[in-house]
Amino acid sequence: MSALAGKVAAVVPCKNEADRIATTVDAVRSLPQVGRVVVVDDGSTDDTSRAAEAAGAVVVRHERNRGKAAALETGVRRVRELEGDEAAVDADAAWPAALLFVDGDLEETASNLGVLAAAVLDGAADMTIATLPAQLTAGGGRGLVVGLSRRGIESLTGFRAVQPLSGMRCLSPAAYAAATPLARGWGVETALTVDVLRAGLTVLEVPCRLQHRVSGSDWRGHLHRAGQYRDVWLALVRRGWRPWHRG
Repeated sequence: MSALAGKVAAVVPCKNEADRIATTVDAVRSLPQVGRVVVVDDGSTDDTSRAAEAAGAVVVRHERNRGKAAALETGVRRVRELEGDEAAVDADAAWPAALLFVDGDLEETASNLGVLAAAVLDGAADMTIATLPAQLTAGGGRGLVVGLSRRGIESLTGFRAVQPLSGMRCLSPAAYAAATPLARGWGVETALTVDVLRAGLTVLEVPCRLQHRVSGSDWRGHLHRAGQYRDVWLALVRRGWRPWHRG
């Protein structure tokens, strides 16, 4: 077995995923690189926390919804706390070799995330980003948020992302340090890419066979995408993007 087996800590931010989270946790725990799974229940009103804990995850709960970035930061803090507890009794215990960020709705397909961890653990990249195949269920958006994120990232860094909003990522400790504090809400993925690249670190997009629940074309889907657009815009502008300036 590899010396890096079990050296990755997975952080799963989610809200109201009681029907999917247990299967997702099982799939992530099956990855040989993953030694710990921390689920952050970001203000769910269903049994997400109970289902995740029953599946073997360490669960942290936000009593109210605080957004994806806050959930990720809570999860990483919990990982650090747990590693610190182990270090007190085991001199060989240390910060995980990498962090794996996982959306809670991937179900069985989360077992394909090992390719993200492998590239970070072997030093090929400081951060990997999953690129997804065509989804079985079409989404209701028109690509406006994706286009905004892609243009902003390219303008600020020269990197043209295929799927800039992908939430499935693996980060080295250096990459996570470069990106903290994380950008608020749904701007977190866009800002992660900008901040890691600006730190002189390597970002690699990796094809990954994942399927997830996409937002629909009803009013909830439109509201979700409006929030995404706002947060991505703010993340880019706060990093110096000025699309209204010519030349």
